[in-house]
Amino acid sequence: MDQEEIDRVVLAYLDKRGFRQAGLAFQQEKQQHSKGSNASSTAQIDLDVAKQMLALSEVDVPAQYHDSYSKLRSWAYSSLDQYQHELVRLLYPVFIHAFMDLIGKGHIQEARGFFNNFRGDHEVAHSRDLQKLEGVLSPSHLEEMEFAHSLRQTKANIKMCKYSYELLLQYLHKSQSITMLGIVNEHINFIVFSGQPTSIADDTEFVTLFGDDQEAANAINQKEIHWGQLLEDSLEEKLEKTGGSNVDSEKVDGEMREEVEEVKKRSVDGGKQGGTLKKLKKDKVSGAAAKASRSESAVVSGAQRVKPELTMPVRPIELEHSILEDLRNRVQLNSTALPSISFYTFVNTHNSLNCASISHDGSMLAGGFSDSSLKVWDMAKLGQPSGNSPLQGENESAPNEHMTSSSTGAGSYTLFRGHAGPVHSATFHPYGDFLLSSSSDSTVRLWSTKLNANLVCYKGHNYPVWDVQFSPVGHYFATASHDRTARIWSMDRIQPLRIMAGHLSDVDCVQWHVNCNYIATGSSDRSVRLWDVQSGECVRIFIGHRSMILCLAMSPDGRYMASGDEDGTIMMWDLATGRSVCPLVGHSSCIWSLAFSCEGSLLASGSADCTVKLWDVTTSSKSPKTEEIKHGNTSRLRSLKAIPTKSTPVYSLQFSRRNLLFAAGALSMP
Repeated sequence: MDQEEIDRVVLAYLDKRGFRQAGLAFQQEKQQHSKGSNASSTAQIDLDVAKQMLALSEVDVPAQYHDSYSKLRSWAYSSLDQYQHELVRLLYPVFIHAFMDLIGKGHIQEARGFFNNFRGDHEVAHSRDLQKLEGVLSPSHLEEMEFAHSLRQTKANIKMCKYSYELLLQYLHKSQSITMLGIVNEHINFIVFSGQPTSIADDTEFVTLFGDDQEAANAINQKEIHWGQLLEDSLEEKLEKTGGSNVDSEKVDGEMREEVEEVKKRSVDGGKQGGTLKKLKKDKVSGAAAKASRSESAVVSGAQRVKPELTMPVRPIELEHSILEDLRNRVQLNSTALPSISFYTFVNTHNSLNCASISHDGSMLAGGFSDSSLKVWDMAKLGQPSGNSPLQGENESAPNEHMTSSSTGAGSYTLFRGHAGPVHSATFHPYGDFLLSSSSDSTVRLWSTKLNANLVCYKGHNYPVWDVQFSPVGHYFATASHDRTARIWSMDRIQPLRIMAGHLSDVDCVQWHVNCNYIATGSSDRSVRLWDVQSGECVRIFIGHRSMILCLAMSPDGRYMASGDEDGTIMMWDLATGRSVCPLVGHSSCIWSLAFSCEGSLLASGSADCTVKLWDVTTSSKSPKTEEIKHGNTSRLRSLKAIPTKSTPVYSLQFSRRNLLFAAGALSMP
């Protein structure tokens, strides 16, 4: 094979792989060398490499993918322990793109064999991604799947030290694996740093996120956070100012009424610092009806900028009396004074219970089931005689199940029928007698627990809705969906007020900030985002989890957030800086629920490992551990106490205003 034939092979290969700029540069270099008398050694290609390029450019050999990946895998796992975990990170994106290359070229059987042979290496950390790709059976499937399209359009970020990077380059050069080299060049972006490799235990900033650049996240995290006034704490502040238990209730009620009237008269341009009511009043602008009629496809800066007229409900005087009474009798919790726990166990549910929710005062308990039903128990009736056990789910028969709701009698549950798919989430109104539920049928339904009826069906999402949460002041609620968006709604409108788009995969959970200026969303893309409710912009991206995020919780002071993932890790975040404060280590299975105590000193976590754990977060969030993280010495906090259950995974946790901890779960004993 002479030089001209080698050059032709190289150009054919570059053109086939889409490296047009490299091909033009090679041609220009070839022309320059043809004019001069001295040929540069850089233009010479080894004959064996040229033959491999020729074979690859003319004939697709599926076995090359299997053999090349197998050799790369063996080399990575046989590397020195000090650098092994950094080199092993390369395997997952190479595995994914090798599989999609084979599918795209029509080698379906070879692709399935390749996928099944090596999927076990990535099952633990990337099970959700593998389940999605498992259904790809043809090139058309690959083109139609949004998840696969996003992987092909963006590069995976791999962080490794300089020496690990040099080891990788040496291997690729010596092995002359054109297949692996092409995948690495096209689909992987290396973030190389000087110094020692990161340790497995302390590498909290690494995440294999496709298309989510750490530098872009850092730029977003520089945005200003407007804390505003904590509306939920306004009654507490009044109680503190008036002297606690000796407060004059009528005087406080009068002051609160005056405060509400004063806020109503404020200008709509008072800024965010006035809290939720002032902020949402800004949306009273002219032309609201016209803007509300815009299509949902008009998305600006990650959110649909629809600003209909928003009104905030006024709390009844009786409700304020009840809240003030709870505040007077609140128990102060700390590392030595732990809360009492009231645990509700669902029995005989036959694995059909998907979610559980407890009202803020613990008076009601709701369960969402796979048969599309929603069942609500009144705790005041638990002691009354009944033919069935009060928390038996599937073995009870409810008459008139075709009706929207029906009651099975005293001491039993009230059945709500309306959804056409499994119910995945439920949430009680913080002040009123309402309940929201979300389902696989892509809808959210508002129920009245007094009328035992469905009031509204909210339609807007295109796929299953995984989570729904009322705002701390009620009236407004947020949803999270499989369509990779979160949406903000109000009880009196059937269309969403805001659409937050930006996650690369399912939005699995959503949580409101205590001042209602922001919502947080956790996703299967292993990131958490904080969104401005008014503008719809993402103001924080939290990166550090290694698996999908299942639950979120906000501290009462609004400065910190906790997130729990599928691997059993809990991360504490500083909202001001966007940095991880302290990982909480102790659970052995996925975290399904998190809840802060009312004063913010304790965090409760519920897990599939059948335990409730209590954490003293004052030692992690209030101490200067952010400085330790900057120097790479992340501290890990152990729980104060672990409370085991009788083989009952914990689905839901809720602190009452008096700091009593309510918990619920489904008995999983055979």
